Amino acid sequence: KTTPPAKKTAPAVAKKKATPAPKEEAAPKEEAAPKEEAAPDAAPATEGPPGPENPSEQPPAPTGEPAPIPTEAGTEATPVPAEGSPPPPAEPPAPSPEHKLEKPKEEPPSCPLSLAVEEVSENSFTLTWKAPEQMGRAGFDGYVVEICKDGSSDWKAVNQEPFLSTRYTISNLSSGDKIHVRVMAVSASTASIPATLEQPVLIREILQLPKIRMPRHLRETYIRRVGDAVNIMIPFQGKPQPEVSWTKGGQPLNTNRINIRNTARDTIFYIRQAQRGDSGKYELTVQINGAEDKATLDIQVVEPPGPPQNLKLVDVWGFNVALEWTPPADNGNSEIKGYRVQKSDKKSGKWFTVLERCTRTSCTISDLIIGNTYSFRVFSENICGLSDSAAIASGVAYIEKTKTTYQPEKIPQRDMMEPPKFTQPLTDRTTTRGYSTHLFCSVRGFPQPKIIWLKNQMEIREDPKYIALIDQGVCSLEIRKPGPFDGGVYTCKAVNPLGEASVDCRLDVK
Repeated sequence: KTTPPAKKTAPAVAKKKATPAPKEEAAPKEEAAPKEEAAPDAAPATEGPPGPENPSEQPPAPTGEPAPIPTEAGTEATPVPAEGSPPPPAEPPAPSPEHKLEKPKEEPPSCPLSLAVEEVSENSFTLTWKAPEQMGRAGFDGYVVEICKDGSSDWKAVNQEPFLSTRYTISNLSSGDKIHVRVMAVSASTASIPATLEQPVLIREILQLPKIRMPRHLRETYIRRVGDAVNIMIPFQGKPQPEVSWTKGGQPLNTNRINIRNTARDTIFYIRQAQRGDSGKYELTVQINGAEDKATLDIQVVEPPGPPQNLKLVDVWGFNVALEWTPPADNGNSEIKGYRVQKSDKKSGKWFTVLERCTRTSCTISDLIIGNTYSFRVFSENICGLSDSAAIASGVAYIEKTKTTYQPEKIPQRDMMEPPKFTQPLTDRTTTRGYSTHLFCSVRGFPQPKIIWLKNQMEIREDPKYIALIDQGVCSLEIRKPGPFDGGVYTCKAVNPLGEASVDCRLDVK
């Protein structure tokens, strides 16, 4: 009885294997025989029709035996031997290729990080957290926030759809409640492990004294030009929400010109087009149940000043002109920084700046050109810039050409008469035979002295061997190609009507 079913079972199993092995065919034969002897009711499972024809109607496995494992193709895998059956062969069966085609399981995102409470009020609180490290394979949809009252286990989601922000405010809560909260990261079909606060959140109002946080640039005078918009935001703090009020000089503001908008954290002061009348000090008061904080906002609306007044041409002398004027009647609601003085030559008609930011109401202009006619004008200047117009001097300045007569300076005559005097004497020299030699000395005297040369006390007259010259008081005697007989004592004598002087030297010829 057992042999035929074993023969039918072995081919059926082998037929479904992708890579048949002889050892795997032998194992079912050994396992099937004891099962059928111990439990003949299992025979229909092996003798029934082949698996692919009716995969959904598998009979249940008898008690104590493992149920046949259906595969994706609808066939049965080799059953696991029951207790008391012979052990399986040493080599395990190779995994079927059908298992490799199974879809990998979806990995959920990891848990959100750093869950914390940012702010608590009387009926709400705000949470913050950081994104999880792993977003999962199926894509990231967002976060779901759930809450549960203390003492209850009923968790309720507070958001209908997942959102991507890492900050969320839970509102419409009752003061005094203790709320547990958790946040989960969700993907298409999975959710992360929730991030939970260790302690419940107590819904209560945290009292905070009012405090105005005046920006640094508003602590000094806030300057704007006429026509500019004034848009100022001043933050403050305090709980519960404080009452905000603005005044100017102790009086309420003119709402037709000034718009005030208050929020829970700041107040906005807005003027569409500023005018000079908007200048002044504004008082801001933030109050909570008798406690208050005050700050002052000083606004100055300015415009260019008017021109100087009473510009006069005071004096003209030589190449210089003196001007005077008085400050403008309107300074543009700002301090006058200085004045700009310009000149114009009548020939060119162009204006040139002479002085910039002159801090006085008078000046002197120099280095004007002789023969030209000049006009002058002055601008006033404040923080907005120069005045729109200038003050022009009524008169003009003509720089005249003054006629001068040259008178030479009378120098007294000086007596220049002087007897001859040698300033540089002759020096002894030694020369070589056949090489020309020069003797030099310097003499001074007026009238110019006459120079006489002597050799061994004998005057040298017109001798071609000697050439005597005098230039600017320097006397020279050239001895051409001297021989042994040309050696001796040479003397230079200078003579004029006031006296005479002489110097001498010795010449050796080798």
